[in-house]
Amino acid sequence: MQHKWTVDRRQRIDVFLSLQAKIGSRAKAQKLLKAGYIALNGVPLKKASYVLSEGDNVAIIGALEEAHGAMHPADLPLSVLYEDDACMVVAKPAGVSMHPGAGMRKGTVTVLHGVAKLFEDRNIPFHPSSVLVHRLDKETTGCLLVAKSPDAHRKLQKQFQERAVQKQYLALVAGVPRLPRAMIDAPIGRSTSERTKMSVFSAGKLRSARTTYAILHVGKDSVCSLLLCDLLTGRTHQVRVHLASIGHPILGDTAYGTERSKAIEIAGVDTLCLHAWKLQFTAPSGQTVAVIAPLSSKFSDVLARLNFPKVKDAFPNA
Repeated sequence: MQHKWTVDRRQRIDVFLSLQAKIGSRAKAQKLLKAGYIALNGVPLKKASYVLSEGDNVAIIGALEEAHGAMHPADLPLSVLYEDDACMVVAKPAGVSMHPGAGMRKGTVTVLHGVAKLFEDRNIPFHPSSVLVHRLDKETTGCLLVAKSPDAHRKLQKQFQERAVQKQYLALVAGVPRLPRAMIDAPIGRSTSERTKMSVFSAGKLRSARTTYAILHVGKDSVCSLLLCDLLTGRTHQVRVHLASIGHPILGDTAYGTERSKAIEIAGVDTLCLHAWKLQFTAPSGQTVAVIAPLSSKFSDVLARLNFPKVKDAFPNA
């Protein structure tokens, strides 16, 4: 089976491939290039740093289907928060990966499998590589934008690339930031000591990253606080890395937590307290759409155990 894409702007081929749902990471894209599975305008290409031009055609032949098998629909609790003729926003649950990946056990149900079921129920043609417009971490909950066609996928993904989408997250962090609201402007790159993690310190090639936060509520004895975060860029693990870098890691974050946050978690934090709360974008129809995802029951329970008010009380527009 062959997957093909048309390039809409200049960018490295490994970066372009990493943005496609069926690939999902630069590391995987580079492996496919090295193995000879990628063709540019019909000619095999192995150079990961090659810069594509608008209008180039990129194709991958066989490798992904051979690795993961056909994409069969599967039941997954995906609440539809918004839907029109071109796209939908679903509420991603915690603990579910976005799509099949290397090292994943065969038969594992991912968000992509669940979306395939939604499409099947609606009799919509399913194109695995042109469905997921963006990604959320496995343990993160909240708003996820899904395209119903390759054309809608291109238009919506372009908005993310041009940073025209508003992405707001709720994060419960250890301690209380010194400033009530601020911008964290710190480039992020792959950690040189732990390759599965990102970092603003000991990292390889850095890419610009900006996150703003505002304190919504401070917990008892200032042990923790609830923040509203705006992601002005979209780097891997961005909000988690940025908040940890200023000394306020997100509670329940096993990758970027500290002794300080782990001490609080003993009190009953059993989930990553990060939620993609609001997503605002322009639908292919031209309509401005703003969608809010209710907190997961686990996140709500954590707030209740730590004596926080309900989100609607802490932040009236929620």
